[in-house]
Amino acid sequence: MSHGLFLNEKIKNVISEVVEVAQYLWEKGWAERNAGNISVNITDLLPERVNFFTDYDVYPLSVDLSYLARNIFMLTATGVRMRDLAKAPEKGLCFIQIDATGKGYRMSEFRSGLPNRQKLIPTSELPTHLAIQEMLKRSHPEMKVVVHAHVPEFIALSQIKEFKSAVALNKLLFGMHPETKMFVPQGIGFVPYSLPGTESIAMATVKELETHPVVVWEKHGLLATGISVIEAYDTMDLLSKSAKIFLLCKSAGYDPEGLTNEQIGDIPQFS
Repeated sequence: MSHGLFLNEKIKNVISEVVEVAQYLWEKGWAERNAGNISVNITDLLPERVNFFTDYDVYPLSVDLSYLARNIFMLTATGVRMRDLAKAPEKGLCFIQIDATGKGYRMSEFRSGLPNRQKLIPTSELPTHLAIQEMLKRSHPEMKVVVHAHVPEFIALSQIKEFKSAVALNKLLFGMHPETKMFVPQGIGFVPYSLPGTESIAMATVKELETHPVVVWEKHGLLATGISVIEAYDTMDLLSKSAKIFLLCKSAGYDPEGLTNEQIGDIPQFS
């Protein structure tokens, strides 16, 4: 059944975006080794919400996701390198469907073309992705995508005590580059360090994403949402530029002047 989804024309367009962004993440140094992960809610791209993967086992979920019952997601698989995903998406993307109860999911466990019928399982950040996807469906239904990457500028900033809050980060980012306020007026959220893949980081991230399109995971990277994979990437790219400008000034031995509050207030918003 997963092969049938790969052949769906609408889903093929989304896969093309995933491939494009995977290449960008690798080229920018945001996805070392098997870092980074992506999820897309593709339910609305299918003609009807049918039961896929009925011949496969149900994997239990630690939380009730009944609001996502029968929703179908495309995700990067655990252990997959973005540089390899860009070359062969069929070997690095998997599809899952939340079951009718919302307490488990099914997936096609094996993919032809992989050695010894190798099992392909979703990203280790699955609990976080699904918790975010449920919040998006409830509060921001136009948003279908979650992208996580190890953006060095934000890993660096989150090592500095004075920038360990959303207030401090947004003041900095808005001041460095006008387009930041123009295209990300809601600013960026901040999640204190928590072990990746846990329920605690998932819940903290969901809370921040209710009012921000992107969050910083302290000492870990960025996680962005979007209508499309490209939009989520563009948000991270723009924010990283602002952070980089600050770090460039500091590395040259200067304190950047930044925009004044009045100048920031005059910036039009396009988001």
